[in-house]
Amino acid sequence: MLRCMVTPHSEASINSGFSPSSSPSSKRKFLHRLLSFVVLWGVVVGAVFSPWEILAQYLFLILTIGIGIVGLLEYYSLLEKRGVSCYKWFGIIAGIVLIVGTYLHCTGRLGIYQTPSRVNDFQAWLLVAIVLGLCVWAMLWSNKGSVLIATGTTLFGIIYVPWLVNFIQEINFFPTIGGTGKYYVFYFLVVTKLSDTGAYLVGTWVGRHKLAPRLSPNKTWEGLLGGVLSALIGSLIFANLAQGHLVGMTTTHALILGILLGAGAAIGDLVESTFKREAGVKDSGHFFPGIGGVLDLMDSLLFNAPIMYLYLRHVLTSS
Repeated sequence: MLRCMVTPHSEASINSGFSPSSSPSSKRKFLHRLLSFVVLWGVVVGAVFSPWEILAQYLFLILTIGIGIVGLLEYYSLLEKRGVSCYKWFGIIAGIVLIVGTYLHCTGRLGIYQTPSRVNDFQAWLLVAIVLGLCVWAMLWSNKGSVLIATGTTLFGIIYVPWLVNFIQEINFFPTIGGTGKYYVFYFLVVTKLSDTGAYLVGTWVGRHKLAPRLSPNKTWEGLLGGVLSALIGSLIFANLAQGHLVGMTTTHALILGILLGAGAAIGDLVESTFKREAGVKDSGHFFPGIGGVLDLMDSLLFNAPIMYLYLRHVLTSS
């Protein structure tokens, strides 16, 4: 068993958000993160749209595992900086099993008809098994007096990163929209990043009123509005340009989704900022030198992926 127990660091200033006082260094970091996002998800989109289906599926799986596990390690690292207990190796193993198991089920490689309801049932049973396994792990290998904290933080990490990342797989392999799941992946990636960019630019130019100063002092209401409007406009434009590929999406759907994805991106950003502030760090990790970690690039996507999936699952279909 590997446990995370170290002394906490002092609280540091968290990433600049939508603030008019953003420094040149924070602006450079934002541009670097935007570039990293484009490169990283450009590879993902390239894999999704590859003409070789098997290669596309396996490359997509490898990228999903990499993003999910590195992001999970960054979350556990934030716990370390606060001296909080967790079962790191159990979380890593469970995260891999969750991602790979969902992939095998979504692609029909388990020999089961992969309707969305069956995939959801499979994930529910898998989460039950993970919870029970975590309890057994804690009973057999725990040698500290913080079992309750360790099990809670470990389980939250599994849900916060691999489980939410998994929704991207479920969107990509969604079976009942004419094989256009990959276009919906592309759509929600673009709209989410437009929200992040709009929030930053509007907040930098005109941001005055603090959104949540206790959680992230540089975020403003003006930035939030700019992010939502950017997502809304981007959603309408994308839906109009790709209406032949976004099967079933109407203008009304695009309007509502733009608002929801814009708000979801802001919430995801605030949640990760809260974790970093608690840990006393500016970045979730150093996976991208000079830029930050995977969670810094994924924070808004983690909350928007389930929104996109629920739209496909309960608005476009009823399976």
